[in-house]
Amino acid sequence: MDFQRCLLNVGNALCEDEVKSLAFLCTDLLGRNPTIVESASDLFLRLAYQDHLSAERPHLLTELLLIIQRTRLIRELELPELSAATRSLISPYRKLLYDLSEGITVGDLKHVKFLLNNKLPRRKLEDNISTLEVFLEMEHMDLIRDTNLDLLETIIQSVCPMLNEKINHFKALQLTHTSPGAQETGRPRSMSCPFKPNQAPRSLDPERTASLEIPGEELNSLTESTMNTSNTSMDLPNGFNGGDECEALSHGLSGLNTETSSCASLEGQSQENNKASSEEHTNVEGLGTYPMTSAKRGICLIVNNYNFTIQALKKREGTMRDEECLHKVFTWLGFEVEIQRDCKREKMLSVLRELGSRPIHSQMDCLVCCILSHGIEGAVYSVEGHTVKIKELMEPVNGFKCPSLAEKPKLFFIQACQGNNEQRAVYIESDGHPVFSDAIQANESIPSDADFLLGMATVPSFVSFRERKHGTWFIQSLCQNLVQMVPRGSDLVSILTKVNADVSQKTDSTGVKKQMPQPAFSLRKKVVFPIPQASPPSLSH
Repeated sequence: MDFQRCLLNVGNALCEDEVKSLAFLCTDLLGRNPTIVESASDLFLRLAYQDHLSAERPHLLTELLLIIQRTRLIRELELPELSAATRSLISPYRKLLYDLSEGITVGDLKHVKFLLNNKLPRRKLEDNISTLEVFLEMEHMDLIRDTNLDLLETIIQSVCPMLNEKINHFKALQLTHTSPGAQETGRPRSMSCPFKPNQAPRSLDPERTASLEIPGEELNSLTESTMNTSNTSMDLPNGFNGGDECEALSHGLSGLNTETSSCASLEGQSQENNKASSEEHTNVEGLGTYPMTSAKRGICLIVNNYNFTIQALKKREGTMRDEECLHKVFTWLGFEVEIQRDCKREKMLSVLRELGSRPIHSQMDCLVCCILSHGIEGAVYSVEGHTVKIKELMEPVNGFKCPSLAEKPKLFFIQACQGNNEQRAVYIESDGHPVFSDAIQANESIPSDADFLLGMATVPSFVSFRERKHGTWFIQSLCQNLVQMVPRGSDLVSILTKVNADVSQKTDSTGVKKQMPQPAFSLRKKVVFPIPQASPPSLSH
């Protein structure tokens, strides 16, 4: 039978609740909120688009129908049986939640909602909300995850204690068969992609699901070569020797411009590789991860001030390169990117106020705001030369002013000077300005509310640097490291630490280090972006 017709027949045979169950089981595969799936056909199209389901790879359909116990449909449509060697695409954790939902009656569900009355929003406890939707909301609020089922276990014990046997069975399997690295991010082990410390991703093609290894000696040699040559040449237009513009960020960023060897499939990864990946994820015991399961990751606002109307603040040549790279990277990460250029003070503030007033954040995981401008300590400049405190920009989206972003990460990246101390180098232009006496204290830029991260291009009192053609050191390193480290499952603070290390190596033609970024945060959990299904963007110019 034609596979498309087969899918149509399956869709016609399933009731609405069964379609919702299949969408829930596929949450990890789609990387989005399953409630947006409108029909069986919609679900199958999404799975096909992600290369999980096709005539050549029909086994996921068989697995899904087996889980919801539609075995007769499998036989009637002559779908292929699953062998012992067939890799399961549905995580044990997702199967557990489905099994529990099947064992919870309508009366039991009322008791579950009653016990969750003070933990979930009231609209998520209404009569029309199903058990799976309750579980999904608990995941969104990080009340449950595959490595922490304590609350669920307590509720099940009170409502239907016989179901706790399923949870105990899952825990036993988890201890013996599941790598901690895969557990923490909520993905089945078969979908995680472990990397050795010296590995770098080349492609995110889900069909290949491969990692690329750079032998340690070769990487060390490349790094040493990069470090040694970065201080020896000063005759290129941007003051550095060699390297693609955005791809390598010029010499001095060790480890970003590397060669890769041939691919090795995920199925062939050794236990040692899995152990290395696990250690990367579990180095801080008991530290949770912000949920990243919504249909859209969130809004990414880019405020890009280039052309200033006062003579003292020059045009920020190279900032469009930063904007381009940020747009590519955050779109790849699943964000809806919005750009505002050349904003006056009131425009900058009104844009943030409007952003904080949107109810749509309740359907998203987090918020990103990138400010590209001239600046002084604790503030940035609007195009007419007025200062805007960073604290003023952050306040409209805090948990009090914007309840839909409460307990969700709010990530600010500020590319601007934080003072006037600088050592100018040939071919490098600083994001500085003539000396002003109204410097603002640094502590005003540190977020006081929970769940904020503030990534500053430089430490207080110093300038940040920008190349006219290549963009700023900080933003380019941020984009490059997001592309390289998100596929490894690295959390955002670790990525920013790598940005610190890379930018600290950037030098002018004399070999003097010029810039040191500084993150400040009030995060309560780790920020780990889901690995995008699409190939990473090319950042070469």
